Amino acid sequence: MARYQITEADLPYAREFLAAPIGYHSPCLQRVLNRMRGPDWTFKYVLIVVERYSRWQLGRLPAARGGRVEAVAGVYYDNLLDAERDIFKRRWRDLTGQDLDHQLSTLS
Repeated sequence: MARYQITEADLPYAREFLAAPIGYHSPCLQRVLNRMRGPDWTFKYVLIVVERYSRWQLGRLPAARGGRVEAVAGVYYDNLLDAERDIFKRRWRDLTGQDLDHQLSTLS
């Protein structure tokens, strides 16, 4: 079975996520998120709580269960929504090879 491939046709759903990272998502955006969160990664981005409710660090969860979470040096967030947006953009780049901010800026 072929995996869903994210394309430029999914840019409206990227905008939807960036506008509201937490909460209800449309079925089309959920399809994109399911692909991004799927099992076929060598690692997954995660948030490491540094200070409860106020500071997070970007981490990488290995594909193998029980492996160590690797903290990404120098990448911290003071806002959970900004952290979720950044991870979405990183996953988008990893799956498509495209910079999401650049793609969105070239659209009218």
